[in-house]
Amino acid sequence: MKKIVLITVMTVFGFATMNAQDVEFGAKLGANFGSLYGNNTGSIDPILSVINFGFYSEIPLNEKFSFQPEIMYSIQGFSVDDKITRLNYLNLPLMGKYYLTKKLSVEAGPQVGFLVSAKGPTGNVKGNFKTLDVGVNFGVGYKLNNGLNFGARYNLGLSNINDMNGSSDKLRNGVLQVTVGYSFF
Repeated sequence: MKKIVLITVMTVFGFATMNAQDVEFGAKLGANFGSLYGNNTGSIDPILSVINFGFYSEIPLNEKFSFQPEIMYSIQGFSVDDKITRLNYLNLPLMGKYYLTKKLSVEAGPQVGFLVSAKGPTGNVKGNFKTLDVGVNFGVGYKLNNGLNFGARYNLGLSNINDMNGSSDKLRNGVLQVTVGYSFF
């Protein structure tokens, strides 16, 4: 995991130095509405987690397109019978952005997530979930001239994260994220 994070960070900074005068760096914070989907998930309810935060770099490719790699800490999870399980991930989204107007963009891209910890009603449940999660993101963003920006994104999990002994259920993350961010430069 450390090697993948290091390679991703080096790639981001490599892209950033190619066209450094136009690159924006920033931070964002937001709320997650998370759940699991798959087979036998009828009793699973979504949860609201008030935390997803991290850093991004937006690298313009031309007037309409940009590349936005991110590193985000995201508290996701689900609820069964009002008992909450929180899955804490370090996510690495690689977003392609298309500007419909100078301020309004649509975005899509892959995401790799690393499970950092998992806590349920009985305590540590990390062993019940796979440590790697792969998904795809779709969203919209709006950026003001002063650097303040807003976003809404849905992460559709593609990989089965279920690692419970004796269970053949396929479980995938589904997370709606709403964020506010600020570009420093």
